[in-house]
Amino acid sequence: MTKLLTLGMLSFTNNLIQGPLAGISTAPFRKLIWQYSQPAFSCTEMISCKTILHQPRSSERFIKIDPLEGPVCFQLSGSNILELAEATKRITDYGAHLIDLNCGCPVNKIRSRGAGSSLLMKPTLIYELIRAMKQNTHLPVSIKIRVDGESADRYNEDIAKAVSDAGTDFITIHGRHWTEQYETSCRYDQIQYFVDTLKIPVIGNGDVACLNSFKKMLATGCSGAMIGRASVGQPWLIGQLKAEYQGKIFIPPSIEEICTIFIEHIHELSLLLKSEKFALLHARKLAKYYARSLPSRTEFCEQINRCEDLKTFQHLCSQALC
Repeated sequence: MTKLLTLGMLSFTNNLIQGPLAGISTAPFRKLIWQYSQPAFSCTEMISCKTILHQPRSSERFIKIDPLEGPVCFQLSGSNILELAEATKRITDYGAHLIDLNCGCPVNKIRSRGAGSSLLMKPTLIYELIRAMKQNTHLPVSIKIRVDGESADRYNEDIAKAVSDAGTDFITIHGRHWTEQYETSCRYDQIQYFVDTLKIPVIGNGDVACLNSFKKMLATGCSGAMIGRASVGQPWLIGQLKAEYQGKIFIPPSIEEICTIFIEHIHELSLLLKSEKFALLHARKLAKYYARSLPSRTEFCEQINRCEDLKTFQHLCSQALC
């Protein structure tokens, strides 16, 4: 077994977490992650507090929990204290198991609203936002941040103090500055700074995709690791890491099984989105991940890009992957 993990009032039998991925971390994706890996918990896509409060129909994609998936952490985005407080109440009622505030998103649209990584320069506001969340739910509350890296933004110390003073139950640290791309290596030393400074569990995030990278993350002293993009198209990855950490041999799914998983993913998406068209748009983005081990990967992705209905999609998958 990987290490036990305790976050607030909740305890988990392992310390691997499926992180939030924009446009991907819907209930169908999380259901597959649970079916093949059973992580400690999985995260939703980042959800705007304004969407929760003012666009209930639009929020269905984000708030849906499948009865066959495991624990879910809802990740909120916002910078208005009152809105965050009310959104926290609502998602508590929706059935969330944990609640996270995104303080790391680098996308300009999010930053321009004063949310995401723009909050990192406002530790006092982060303190107030966390307090608002804590006062409006009984669930474990966390934030997800990015480190200050080698930038002129020297906020690590101030964020650590705000998080501690606010009574945050745990924190997830992505080991890059918000301006840095994935080509920049994860800054394990700055993750370790938070581990050494805080008395709450720290979850490390960044570059975890295999057993060695998982062990490298745990070497910082963090309580657990969050997997991001690496799980896309291979929902068994966390299960594989759990097995290999115990010294067990893991046999990944066959091409035929991957075919079935991809078809199931897109079929479930069509039901969630109530649209074959929108599900197939997702399929175009996901094809390159599911076709990782396919010799004709480029040709397969081109075929999926031209696909206009689920029946054809299923036929292409069966032909190409099987």
